[in-house]
Amino acid sequence: MGALRAVCFDLDDTLFDHRGAARAGVTTFLQSQGLPPTESALDAWFAAEDEHFERWRAGLVSFPEQRRARLRTVLPALGHRTPTHDDGLDALFDSYLRAYRASWRAFPGSLSLLEELRTRGYRLGLLTNGSEGQQRDKLAQTGLDVAFDAVCVSEQIGFQKPDRRAFLAVARALGIEAAECLFVGDDLERDVEGARSAGMRALLVDHDVTDAASTRTAVLRAAGAGDVA
Repeated sequence: MGALRAVCFDLDDTLFDHRGAARAGVTTFLQSQGLPPTESALDAWFAAEDEHFERWRAGLVSFPEQRRARLRTVLPALGHRTPTHDDGLDALFDSYLRAYRASWRAFPGSLSLLEELRTRGYRLGLLTNGSEGQQRDKLAQTGLDVAFDAVCVSEQIGFQKPDRRAFLAVARALGIEAAECLFVGDDLERDVEGARSAGMRALLVDHDVTDAASTRTAVLRAAGAGDVA
């Protein structure tokens, strides 16, 4: 394989702690509705998030509708009276979003890793599934927005990971060939297998089992960055 010229990243649960923010946000949201944030309630919330976000990703529902569907799935099962009209559901979901957004943060070491890669001469890209507005807002609030040469959001480019065309789009935005790029993400299918299908090298990261120092070492070694001490 030839030398790498770029490193691209997924956002949620790779550079940005979505799961941690969502857990804090839904805990606050449930309490505001008079509901206990039990582990089973939190598990139900995340199961509904995964199910209905995937339906949006597949083009079956709109982005607002997948949010409403999450409320319709979770709240009645917890004994909560749920609004029947879209406006009421949207207002209810907005209260969750405020709590979620208040907990937004990058993982420790994310920005310093990006800065180090840039000093070592790599171009930097981001490829993320999600809505354009929310994903760019996450970048701005966490300070990650200044780090990238190219940002591609699925809603904007028209392709979702693991579609190889999404990875080719970020490579084009960086002005490189796919084979010159390492892709780093937390999802085996969407990130790693998707990137490899486009001809990129790929690295799976898991912040539940590795700390910032270990993640840095793994990324630098996968990029062939030389001394990683």
